[in-house]
Amino acid sequence: MNLPTPARSGPAPEIDAAAWLNTAGPLTLHGLRGQVVFLHAFQMLCPACVSHGLPQASAVHERFAGQGLAVVGLHTVFEHHAAMGIEALTAFVHEYRLRFPIAIDRPGGDGPVPVTMRRYGFRGTPSVALVDHRGLLRMSHFGRADDLALGAMIGRLLLERERDG
Repeated sequence: MNLPTPARSGPAPEIDAAAWLNTAGPLTLHGLRGQVVFLHAFQMLCPACVSHGLPQASAVHERFAGQGLAVVGLHTVFEHHAAMGIEALTAFVHEYRLRFPIAIDRPGGDGPVPVTMRRYGFRGTPSVALVDHRGLLRMSHFGRADDLALGAMIGRLLLERERDG
C-alpha cells in the first residue's frame, strides 16, 4: 500500500513558476493562505502520472471544489526537456481536460531538477504535497498516494481549517 508520508510541519516552499495554465494570473501559496492546498507534481510523459496521479488530482479537484481546498498542478520537467514545452503541455492539458491551475516549474539552471521540485525534495513524479490553511507543509509523498489515506488527511486538514475559522 502506498500511504502518504506526513511531513515535518514547517513553512511550505513557494512555487517558482515560469508560466501558468488554467488561471488568469500567477498563484502563490501566500495568496492561497486560508485554503488547504493539494500540490500535484507531474510530467506529461510520465506513465504513472497519466494513469494514476492526474486522475487522482482531478478527482480531488472535483470532490473538494468550494470546500476550502485548492488543487495546483506542478509540471516539473527533469528529463526529455525538448519534448515537453509549453505548447505541448497546453495541448496535453486540453486533451486530458485538466481544470485546475497548473504551474510550469522554473528550470533549475544548474542541473536537470527544476526549482520547485528541488525546494520540496520531490524524488520524481508523480509526487504530492499537502499544505495546510496556515501555509505549513503537512504531507509530502512520492508516487500515487492511497486514495483513502489521502482523503482522510485532506479531511483532517479541512476540519482544522474550519476549527481555526
